[in-house]
Amino acid sequence: MKTIDFMQMLIFLLVLVALAIPLGSYMARVFNGEKSLLDRIMNPLEKVIYRLGGVDAMEEMGWWQYAKALLLFNLFGLILLFLLQILQAWLPFNPQKFAGMKWDVALNTGISFMTNTNWQAYGGESTLGYLAQMAGLTVQNFLSAATGIAVVVALIRGLTRRSAKTIGNFWVDMTRSTTRILLPICFIFALVLVSQGVIQNLHPYQTVQTLEGGKQVLAMGPVASQETIKMLGTNGGGFFNANSAHPFENPNGITNFLEMLAILIIPTALPFAFGHMSGDKRQGRAIFAAMMLIFILALGVCYWSEASGNPQITALGTQGSSALEGKELRFGVSSSSLFATVTTAVSCGAVNSMHDSFTPLGGMIPLLLIMLGEIVFGGVGAGLYGMLVFVIITVFIIGLMVGRTPEYLGKKIESREMKMVTLAVLIPAASILLGSSVAAAFPAGTSSVLNPGPHGLSEILYAFSSCTGNNGSAFGGLNANTMFYNLMLSAALLAGRFGIMLPVLAVAGSMAGKKAVPAGPGTFSTTGGLFVGLLVATVLIVGALTYFPALALGPIVEHLIMLGG
Repeated sequence: MKTIDFMQMLIFLLVLVALAIPLGSYMARVFNGEKSLLDRIMNPLEKVIYRLGGVDAMEEMGWWQYAKALLLFNLFGLILLFLLQILQAWLPFNPQKFAGMKWDVALNTGISFMTNTNWQAYGGESTLGYLAQMAGLTVQNFLSAATGIAVVVALIRGLTRRSAKTIGNFWVDMTRSTTRILLPICFIFALVLVSQGVIQNLHPYQTVQTLEGGKQVLAMGPVASQETIKMLGTNGGGFFNANSAHPFENPNGITNFLEMLAILIIPTALPFAFGHMSGDKRQGRAIFAAMMLIFILALGVCYWSEASGNPQITALGTQGSSALEGKELRFGVSSSSLFATVTTAVSCGAVNSMHDSFTPLGGMIPLLLIMLGEIVFGGVGAGLYGMLVFVIITVFIIGLMVGRTPEYLGKKIESREMKMVTLAVLIPAASILLGSSVAAAFPAGTSSVLNPGPHGLSEILYAFSSCTGNNGSAFGGLNANTMFYNLMLSAALLAGRFGIMLPVLAVAGSMAGKKAVPAGPGTFSTTGGLFVGLLVATVLIVGALTYFPALALGPIVEHLIMLGG
């Protein structure tokens, strides 16, 4: 590893942690109902919102009532976004006169943005007008992110409350997530991006003369406002088809650094918020340590593989061209590898390089991070509640090993909780593996593959993993804009989002009603290094057992073929 690359990654991680710790403390105060920085501004605004929505902010919900509110709210958002897309030809703020989307693409896109995935089977600048981008996609970027935060806050309440029947109020959690966390940060971040050259306007597309004397059409639009929540909300959908490799979305090294920070800041802050809300900061630090350990391991492998390049090309004396394939020169290998690891460890999907052009092992790391459930910091809210699922599994395994009833935060973990967390692990795995199997077995699936052989299988695996994991990035060699993939991947999007959320909320409701058991001599500590190691091992073993056969047929065998020339 070059010293400059190492220093860049180290500085990034240090700045990230330095910002995440105070943000975690602030978020804990927000959701505990304590005094916080924006009370004077936001309290009157939130009262108006509750009054207009007919919400009693003091009335709390049981887990099923919370889940129903969540499902109905997301369904309503999906319907509105679907209509905006298919009717956009008759709507204002469409200077390029784009036609309405086909129903299957509109359905896939609506579900994608509603589930915080932002999988896009189309080119943004050549398909959607400004109203659909602003009132549809950008709004859903906020609401889907707030939904994830609401679920993890409900789970934390379930784990920490004693003999309670409720886990909070979905409408209050949604509103506070939006008004006190997402909107303020996005407002500042958008101004910074505009200052660095990210465009923000409502102009028609501009035709300019190139240096060669030809003409080129430059897409315009409200990019900075969408870019901020795309990153902060771990959404990932780009205004442009090239996403964050496009200079209008990500002009330079400063914006690249800031966008990576924006992707990771809330997921990194949430474990610290969990520590505050649980009354034991060590609990949050232990989960953070496990996430960071896996992240550093994944980053190291990805960077090493990309910096090494293809040995067959290196042997010809062209190492630089091999390592830079599919990457922007203004970012290079290190920033591209770091961005790829960040965006797939977190369920974001924004890309500043083409993952399809990565080396087999370099591309396997983003794929594996998504397959693990994107719990290595993970999506906004989704990462922490996904990791807490593995915490419960780890505690249960430890209980079996020592012959003691497993406990977490003083509460016994019993049959009902284990059934729910097992569903939360099995449903995404089934969606990825079964969906990929169907696509690989039928011409409707294989006809969209650009590269035959193991890389083609990797492209299919990546698509179903990305949608199930609510990531949104892709191996670009797969043509996913077909009826088959739009419908199959829509099912994967729903399974990956609500197939985890609903079991998690059921666990929250079950744990909230339990009494705390005093810690005894046989109680296993969930704050020390041993527990962190066991948690990491559980995550990796479950991932290896579940996905190793598929990875062996895809990127691993492709790597062996590459070494063999």
